[in-house]
Amino acid sequence: MITLSHYLALGAILFCFSVVGIFLNRKNVIILLMSIELMLLSVNMNFVAFSRFLGDGAGQIFVFFILTVAAAEAAIGLAILVVLFRNRQTINVGDLDELKG
Repeated sequence: MITLSHYLALGAILFCFSVVGIFLNRKNVIILLMSIELMLLSVNMNFVAFSRFLGDGAGQIFVFFILTVAAAEAAIGLAILVVLFRNRQTINVGDLDELKG
């Protein structure tokens, strides 16, 4: 039988993978966005696991709101990425120094 600790361990492993993805790859914007989305999904999995094992539906409802915000964030991030690629011909973070003050 799968217990709550199994779900929490899997969520922690996914969260650690996303943090490692952010720190190891600071050059590609697409990988950074994917790592942030993986981080949000690992937190959502923990919400669903706690909601299921505590018998309360509030965690699952909260996940719907987080997924809505994550979808909007991904759409805006990809739109910014497309505009940057059209203007600068690269998605390398090191080459995007135009916004420095």
